[in-house]
Amino acid sequence: MNEPQKAQSALAYVRETAQKFLDRETAGGILLIIATIVALFLGNSQFSEMYHHYLKDEFVIEFSEHFNFGLTIEEWINDGLMAIFFLVAGLELKREVLVGELSSFKKASSPLLAALGGMIVPALIFVSFNSETAYIRGWGIPMGTDIAYSLGIIGLLGKKIPSQLKIFLVALAIADDVGAILVIALFYSSQISWFYLVGGLGIFVGLLVLNKIRVKNLSWYITGGIVLWYFFLNSGVHPTIAGVLFAITIPVRPKLDSKHLKERTTRNLGQLEEADIETKNPLQDIKQRPILKAIKKDTENSRPPLLKLENSLIDFNAFFIIPIFAIANAGVKLDVSFLEVVSSSLGLGVIAGLAVGKVTGISLFTWLGQKIGVSSIHSSLKWKHILGVGMIAGIGFTMSLFITNLAFTNPELVKVSKISILIASSIAALIGVLILFLSSPVQQKNKNIKTLHRNGK
Repeated sequence: MNEPQKAQSALAYVRETAQKFLDRETAGGILLIIATIVALFLGNSQFSEMYHHYLKDEFVIEFSEHFNFGLTIEEWINDGLMAIFFLVAGLELKREVLVGELSSFKKASSPLLAALGGMIVPALIFVSFNSETAYIRGWGIPMGTDIAYSLGIIGLLGKKIPSQLKIFLVALAIADDVGAILVIALFYSSQISWFYLVGGLGIFVGLLVLNKIRVKNLSWYITGGIVLWYFFLNSGVHPTIAGVLFAITIPVRPKLDSKHLKERTTRNLGQLEEADIETKNPLQDIKQRPILKAIKKDTENSRPPLLKLENSLIDFNAFFIIPIFAIANAGVKLDVSFLEVVSSSLGLGVIAGLAVGKVTGISLFTWLGQKIGVSSIHSSLKWKHILGVGMIAGIGFTMSLFITNLAFTNPELVKVSKISILIASSIAALIGVLILFLSSPVQQKNKNIKTLHRNGK
């Protein structure tokens, strides 16, 4: 290879690498890991006190002299921004359920069954370690899957895994987290405000009615969604569930269907041809402007509201919400030794529940669903993929940390639980990535080539 060819090859490599980095999921995953490292540094450095102090500071929005609304910075992130995260995930899931790969009962039931197994088995494992102890209230800790971390980690693998695996994980993680939220509401909520809960459900029904009567203007839904979130925030039920409920209400059908778009565009193009487009641009010819404006408006109205909202939020979600959440929540003080954690039934219950129970429950229930004929997995997915994604689902960071704070008031128990979650999530992520990496087509091809060489062929 001559020097010009080498230079071109190097340039092509740089471009390819840059393109991979710009991929939303890969870049988001890298940013998430960096954010977690930053949080751990802040939580275990000389800045620790300042870090926790700022998270507890209250940020107040004043609407008038007599009405204001305030939450701590940590609450704005965990209860506010994460509701938007669940909204984006819910929009993606709804799209797949209605017109995508989850549109049939058999395909949709597989990740839902997997999620059920991924909640039941970890809880049973935790109970087996702690049934006779004072730690039994922590049985819900290993039930949750952190959708942000899971999708971020799986995004790092890029095209090495089938695209259907991400869809499977999204459905599984959302169902898992909704299940965890219901567990929080039923078993860890000390006080439910039925006024706000019923009011929130009423807002949800109202948004469904708007969808039913074919209101397409997103501003009505966004206003209702904010009110829905406020009601759930004060209901005693975790407000992130409002994001999922809100996603369900967003219309799929656009204001202007494809048939009418074609008719209107044909008519507008005909009018444009009558204008002086050969010698004048729209600034020079006033007749062209309303025609072009009409074409633009019709094109915008042909976009489904669901896709419009999803596309407007997806980058904000990947590059702001998720990293900010990690910085606010991952700063666990690591002043308890590994031996102290694993010698405690509490620590063992959490670690075994997440790192062993998740993959066992997900794989077992997926297999059972296929055996009894109520579900099926996509043809592009193999059992290695299910095992790999089952391990990655053991990253229980978000919900596990949240339930920890609800389950225990003793600071030492909270600390042991959080460090156990960190250990289990790290184990699950590393083993899950390794399984999926070795299951990739390139790795499988290299393995086959080595086998052929070994056999002398």
